[in-house]
Amino acid sequence: FSVTFLVALLSASIRLTVPILFAALGGMYSERSGVNNIGLEGFMLMGAFTGVVGAYYSGSWIFGVLMAIVTGIIVSIMMAFFAFNLKTNIILSGTAINMIGSGGTIFLVRVITGITEGTQMTSTNGLISRSLQVPTIHIPLIKDIPLLGEVLSGHSLLTYFAVILVFVVWVLLYKTSIGLNIRSVGENPNAASSVGVSVIKMKYIVMIIAGALSGLGGAYMSMSYSMGFSQDMVAGRGFMALAAQAMGGGEPLGAMLSALVFGSAQALAVKASAVGVDSNLVSPIPYLVTIIGLVVFALIARNRAKRPKKEALTV
Repeated sequence: FSVTFLVALLSASIRLTVPILFAALGGMYSERSGVNNIGLEGFMLMGAFTGVVGAYYSGSWIFGVLMAIVTGIIVSIMMAFFAFNLKTNIILSGTAINMIGSGGTIFLVRVITGITEGTQMTSTNGLISRSLQVPTIHIPLIKDIPLLGEVLSGHSLLTYFAVILVFVVWVLLYKTSIGLNIRSVGENPNAASSVGVSVIKMKYIVMIIAGALSGLGGAYMSMSYSMGFSQDMVAGRGFMALAAQAMGGGEPLGAMLSALVFGSAQALAVKASAVGVDSNLVSPIPYLVTIIGLVVFALIARNRAKRPKKEALTV
């Protein structure tokens, strides 16, 4: 744990937090409206794939990011249609989306690019170049501060956008009429419907938001964190995002802090493996942290639920 190692660990923690944070903010909206959206993993995978394809064929990383967002929205609308209009079980719909994201993207890699060996679209096969990645931003003044500049500066544009987005999401949720409607639908859909709020419309809106933000997370994975797309590259981050929004209590800041915990756990596993620790020992760390975090959250939630009953009995 030298200073160099700690600086690298903190910087990696920020980078690995970003995709989880994007999806966690989308999942938070879904949860606040009463929608159990477990399709975040699939949204991210499809966004990661179409972002790379869009950037390659257009020659613009901006178009690639937009393609990732649009893909996330389209897939989320499809999932919402099956769940809300056709009345299919939303958990099964989300599971199907995740399976399609895993297998469908590899199928499309081979159909679109003609690659018959391997499951990657990276710079090694000439498909992706560094110019198609989301640009890196070096913050003036901060970049010149020893140690701190190495941690806070030199990240992807999407990294800083994700931090700003936490505030934007909070404003949208608590300071706008649409945010009020979303929360009212999640807390009491019958009461919301009685005052003229369309429950189905609100649920479609939160699914679209979740799809767009998850698509951004996918674009970050393939166009910033990695240099290209590879099979199942999201690696469970969509499920970590679900855990992060749950641990964060459905609040934007809480979701960000929880995402940072999971991102730090992933960074620790990566950096420890890089310095010679057996990868078989450190690779389960992010998933163990996720499980432990959910257990702690469940215990806290259960204690909070019991507290009013105890107070009522006391009275």
